[in-house]
Amino acid sequence: MELNRLQRSFLEYTAALFREGFLDSQFSQLYQLQDESNPEFVVEVVSLFFDDSERLINDLSRALDQTNVDFKKIDAHVHQLKGSSSSIGAQRVKNSCVSFRNFCEAQNIEGCLSCLQQVQQEYLLIKNKLEALFQLEKQIVAAGGAINTVEWML
Repeated sequence: MELNRLQRSFLEYTAALFREGFLDSQFSQLYQLQDESNPEFVVEVVSLFFDDSERLINDLSRALDQTNVDFKKIDAHVHQLKGSSSSIGAQRVKNSCVSFRNFCEAQNIEGCLSCLQQVQQEYLLIKNKLEALFQLEKQIVAAGGAINTVEWML
C-alpha cells in the first residue's frame, strides 16, 4: 500500500513539473537512457548540471559586478547555462537564459541584472523540485519498487 502511494505521488509530482513548465521532453529522454546497468544515470547527470549551473551563475554575478562589463563573456556564460539546462530539460531556466542573451546582445546592464535574478530563482526552484523528485524515487526503490517511466512519459 505504501509503495503504491509513493509511486502515485511520483507520477503526480512529475506530471506537475511538466504541466507547470519546469521540465520538458528532454527530461523524459534522459530517463529513457537510464537502465539497470546505470540506475543512477539521471541523478548523476542532473548533479553535474547543478554543479555547473552554480559555477556559471557565480561567474555571471562576478562578471556583471565589474566596472567594465564584458558582454561577450557574459553571453558565453549564459549560452553555456542555456545549453546545459536544455540538455536536462530544465525548461524555465533555459527560457530565462534566452531573455538574458537578448539583454547581453543589447548590452543592457539593468536587463542583464534582472535576468540574472530570474535565472537564479528558476535554478533554485528546479534544483529543489528535482531533489524532492529524486528523494521520492529513493523512497520507492527502498520500498522495493521501481519507477515506470513509460507511465509518466505519456
